[in-house]
Amino acid sequence: MNTLDAALLNLLIKDARLSFADIARQLNISRAHARSRVQFLVDSGVIEKFTAVVNPEKLGKMVSTFVDLKALPARIEALADHLAEQPEVVSLYIMSDLQSLHIHTLTEDGDAFSRFASQHLLNNPDISFIDCKSLHKRIKHRRGGARL
Repeated sequence: MNTLDAALLNLLIKDARLSFADIARQLNISRAHARSRVQFLVDSGVIEKFTAVVNPEKLGKMVSTFVDLKALPARIEALADHLAEQPEVVSLYIMSDLQSLHIHTLTEDGDAFSRFASQHLLNNPDISFIDCKSLHKRIKHRRGGARL
């Protein structure tokens, strides 16, 4: 990957719907070259997919909660798989200690999060610790992926 590819990725991160002609114009390259570089980035796995960024508040998902929990190491993958299937969970990570999960949930309101917690977290014998915090104010958000 070179500086042209980095510039191309930054354009696509901001707007994945840019045409090859628009990309070419902004990077001062030919349309064919823009198309071939995008295809190279897709083929090499740098670009995994093109997607839409959806505003959860417009869908009524007003409560953003971050959950950190500790689980039995022998059960962490099964627990992660179960939680990942839940519609409230928008991202989930197994952390480097191999016993912690970091989870981001989106729910309509506090009651909906409480129902999720009651059904999937509380009194679960595989979980030994839970720490939940609801988002107060978003200052910076990386929509669309990493900035290069």
